[in-house]
Amino acid sequence: MMTAGRPVPTQEDVLGYFDTLSNWGRWGDDDEIGTLNHITDDVRLAAARAVRHGRSVSCAWEVAVPDEMERSTTTCPCAADMPGAENMPPAFHADRRWGFSSERVGITFHGNTVTHVDSPCHRDGTMYNGRSHSLVDPATGSGWAAVTAAANGIVTRGVLLDIARVRDVPWLEPGQAVFPDDLEEAERRQGVRVRSGDAVLLRTGRGRVRHEAGAASGVTQAGWHASCLPWLHEREVALIGADTPQDVQPSGYDDVLMPVHAVSLVAMGLWLLDNCDLEACATTAAELGQWAFHLAVAPVRFAGASGSPVNPIATF
Repeated sequence: MMTAGRPVPTQEDVLGYFDTLSNWGRWGDDDEIGTLNHITDDVRLAAARAVRHGRSVSCAWEVAVPDEMERSTTTCPCAADMPGAENMPPAFHADRRWGFSSERVGITFHGNTVTHVDSPCHRDGTMYNGRSHSLVDPATGSGWAAVTAAANGIVTRGVLLDIARVRDVPWLEPGQAVFPDDLEEAERRQGVRVRSGDAVLLRTGRGRVRHEAGAASGVTQAGWHASCLPWLHEREVALIGADTPQDVQPSGYDDVLMPVHAVSLVAMGLWLLDNCDLEACATTAAELGQWAFHLAVAPVRFAGASGSPVNPIATF
């Protein structure tokens, strides 16, 4: 099978990745963190040494209200006005300086807009490391490989591969795929090499489009081609992110809608960071001539959740 002159895997090859790229049992039968095992103490120390300028940038989008969340706000100008104040002691009523605002927030973060992390409890009949999908309960969430498995945070070296810059275009058009030779050309031009334990952030330029024209509707998007999966496995990448929801769409495979999501989460236990805003990161990297940096991702410890909204911080 050829795409734009490149040999690419057939659908049977991609389906075979569930076996050939599997990390089931690699770190023991009870492992829930998958490729985060590649982030050793030495990897974290090396990530700290990547900080040379002390400059930090966010790689997340601001969450729009009310577009992407339900929110109600309660305000109380002073203590005496708050509900239940009649039951408080006299000193409480005398304090005219203590007031508050309080929010109740509900958010749906999976999808194509909110920056979020996906944990390996996503499933394709069977979850990562061979656990049954029956471990996911509608009321309590997942009893296996939930986002709380990363409660200590994801702290490692991040590497930005700017494919739009490599192709000398402002952005990749929807439906354009990124291939392994693109990744290696980005490494060569940027003077960096992806190594074990790294988080790889893929810039297609969608962030620039979104800044200039707003978030697009529909499911057609640029992103990783399935042929990148063996490359990511060989390099022992711990986490991948993109300024899209990862997979190029359409994927090019009739029976595998989102091969990068499916193979990464289910077979490899590879954590995903969807919908990053990589524009400030790319501008900073180009200005400093530094494409590797310290990356910190701290998921909220939502019990049983399959992911979490996050604000990844790159420090150069």
